[in-house]
Amino acid sequence: MPRYFFNTRIGDELISDPDGEVLRDPDRAWEMARAMIRELLKTEGTDGALLNATIEVTDDEGEIVLEFPFTEAILDTTDRSITRH
Repeated sequence: MPRYFFNTRIGDELISDPDGEVLRDPDRAWEMARAMIRELLKTEGTDGALLNATIEVTDDEGEIVLEFPFTEAILDTTDRSITRH
């Protein structure tokens, strides 16, 4: 299975993930990136710099597989339950 690295870009600064995670596919990497962002925002708050941050997921060769803006994780409502009256 491929290894994905979850690097965080805040402005011009890139915080590298040296270890990465072995995951089955890019869809699972997307799910993990979203969970990481939500947890970080929960613990650190919605500071302006974090709201402009992005997780860049790369593969073993350093190629960007996906970019996940922190604001997209906030706006994503796929796991919210909908109450119908």
